[in-house]
Amino acid sequence: MSYGASAYAKVAHVALPPREAEAAVLLKAAGKLQALGSEITSGTALNEALVFNQRVWTILAAAVTDPANPIPDEIRTGISRLSIYVFRTIVDAMIEPNREKIESLVSLNNHIAAGLQGDPGASA
Repeated sequence: MSYGASAYAKVAHVALPPREAEAAVLLKAAGKLQALGSEITSGTALNEALVFNQRVWTILAAAVTDPANPIPDEIRTGISRLSIYVFRTIVDAMIEPNREKIESLVSLNNHIAAGLQGDPGASA
């Protein structure tokens, strides 16, 4: 099991409902990105935070594209498109790191987490 999947499993194992577990992992990924501070530079901390975020979104993308997942097609399409945006932004941030790219990922994670927690209007 990959590190991201392992982290996801650990959070999910704490007896949280699946949506709460997904929200918790997204918030953890956002926290790792926020911990980079205001000066974004290439290095181990940046790569670790971006790779963790990528793993979280890979799991979400896989779950949403699973034919057994009963979510509506419009949500499936929306999350798939967001995943593509996240993956592109992560690669861009690895190549040319800057605050705006990191803030975009943090904001997206926080908003999706808020929606999963039943508060789609919140900006966690």
